[in-house]
Amino acid sequence: MSNLDQKPAPTPCGGESGAGPVRELLTGRQVPLGESTVVRRLLPNLGRRMVGAWCFVDHYGPDDIADEPGMQVPPHPHMGLQTVSWLHQGEVLHRDSLGSLQTVRPYELGLMTSGRAISHSEESPRAHARFLEGAQLWVALPDAHRHTAPAFEHHADLPVVTAPGLRGTVILGSLDTATSPGTAYTPLVGADLALTEGADLKLPLEPGFEYAVLAMSGSVDVDGVRVEPGSMLYLGTDRRELPLLARTDAAVLLLGGEPFEEKLVMWWNFIGRSGEEINQAREDWMTTTRFGEVHGYDGARLRAPELPALPLKPRGRVR
Repeated sequence: MSNLDQKPAPTPCGGESGAGPVRELLTGRQVPLGESTVVRRLLPNLGRRMVGAWCFVDHYGPDDIADEPGMQVPPHPHMGLQTVSWLHQGEVLHRDSLGSLQTVRPYELGLMTSGRAISHSEESPRAHARFLEGAQLWVALPDAHRHTAPAFEHHADLPVVTAPGLRGTVILGSLDTATSPGTAYTPLVGADLALTEGADLKLPLEPGFEYAVLAMSGSVDVDGVRVEPGSMLYLGTDRRELPLLARTDAAVLLLGGEPFEEKLVMWWNFIGRSGEEINQAREDWMTTTRFGEVHGYDGARLRAPELPALPLKPRGRVR
C-alpha cells in the first residue's frame, strides 16, 4: 500500500498525550490509488494525525472492477512503519523485496514490517472478483524498533470475539480476551466489528488507549453519533466501554492504542525523525539498492516525488 500523491505534504505526528473522551467526526478526502481505485483517506486528516500508533488509514470500495484492472500499485519503498492490508471483498497480490509472494483474501491479515527499508507492490490478480473493498492502514514503529529487519506476515486464521449481534475479528493487538498473532511493537488494537441490524451493546475498552471507529459499511451509532461509510469518529481517551447501536447490518473498524508520544515526520511512504532522514531515504530509493528490488511486477517502480522546499521538522500531533 502506498501514498501515490505526487505532491505529498510533510506531516508532523506524535508527541501528545490523550485528549480525554471526545467525539470528533472526520470525513475522508478522495485520493487516487493506482489505475482504477479511489480511496477515502481518513488519516492523516486535518486536525487529527494519529490514533495510538495508527498513522495512515485509507478506506476503499466497494468498487466494481469486473472490467477494470483493479488495484495496481507499482513497487515503492517504505521505512519506519508497518502496513496492514485488510479486505472485505476481492483479492490483492502482495510482492516485496524479501521475495514474498502472497495473495491476501477477505478477513486475512497481510502485515508488512518495513523496519529500516523494504519495497513492495500490490495488485489485483488478472482473474479477479467483481468487487474490491477494504482498508489500508499504517502503524508507526517506535524508535526502539524502527530500524528492525524487514518482514512480512500472512495470517489467515485470526481470533474472534462474539456477543449478541456482534462478531469481532482481532486484526492486530488485543481486544477483550483475544490477541492477534500479528507482530505489534506498541500496545494497540485493530478489530473488524460485524454488527447485525438492531445490535445494541457496549464494547470493553482500555482507558489508557485512544480510539477511533471507521465505518466500512452500513450505519452505526457510536456513542450516540451516527457513523456511515466514508467517515471515522475519533473518541479520545479515558473510556472503559463503547456504546454501539447498529441501525442496519454494518461493519466498522475499531482502531486504538496508547497515545504515540514520540515526535516523528511522515512524508510520502517514509516515517522518520528528521528532514535529513527523510531526504536520505528518498535519495536512497532513487540511487541505491537499500530498499531492494521487487521481482515479478509487470511495470516500472514508482519514482519518488520532489521534496518540498520547506524543512521537514518533527512536531506534536496537530489537532
